[in-house]
Amino acid sequence: MDHATWIRTEAKGGIVAKHIGIAAVSPEGAALCYRQIFRHASELLERHDHPTVSIYNHPFADYADAVRADDWRTVGRLLRHSAERVAAMGAELVITPDNAVQHAVPLAEVGSPIPWLSMTDCVAAAVHNDGLETVGVIGTLTVIGGSAYQTYLGMRGIKIVRPERQRAVEIDRMIFDELASGIVRPTGREMLVDTIRKMDAEGCQGVILACSEAGLVIGEENSPLPVYDSTDLLARCALRHSIEGIGTTGRYA
Repeated sequence: MDHATWIRTEAKGGIVAKHIGIAAVSPEGAALCYRQIFRHASELLERHDHPTVSIYNHPFADYADAVRADDWRTVGRLLRHSAERVAAMGAELVITPDNAVQHAVPLAEVGSPIPWLSMTDCVAAAVHNDGLETVGVIGTLTVIGGSAYQTYLGMRGIKIVRPERQRAVEIDRMIFDELASGIVRPTGREMLVDTIRKMDAEGCQGVILACSEAGLVIGEENSPLPVYDSTDLLARCALRHSIEGIGTTGRYA
């Protein structure tokens, strides 16, 4: 427990949320996750009784280059170094809201001074808790073609549906060239809505937004299917995990 948390705990005579660390990758994704943690804190904690949250980032290009080169050892080292830095600030657990690097979280856990909370596990638990059997997944080519979501969903007997190849390439470009920089265009929003509409026609019961910034353009208000926003779900999980006596994964009861 860091000094500031100890002071607040002693003053209130109780337990406050653990210090949360964020290993930032994409600036927009990290900012959205940070904001969502405090929004959910308003639901679970007393007014303005927010947790301490620390963020550390390496340049986004370092991650993007390593992911494109399929160099997951480097991605893992970058994440672990970020964990070390936020731990030095007092963080007691660490998350990364970037879907593209989830594959390297097990590597980052090796030698990490504080525990990691898996985004993909949190999302899969939420989907499973809602009883879904088939879901669409929208994200970069690395995410939809990798094992991070497939493993956690598959272990729970949940089938995934991906966009067709050409559409997946278009979405990948939009994420890296637009959303990662906070650029939102109507054409991108229309493309994602159309993609989800096709997933609905293929029998999907919901859609996972496996892109940290997808919430900028897609939400319950314009999606043809129920939305599982990975960034929002990770923020909920991190907050609940940081509070004594509250579950670590899935949606609120």
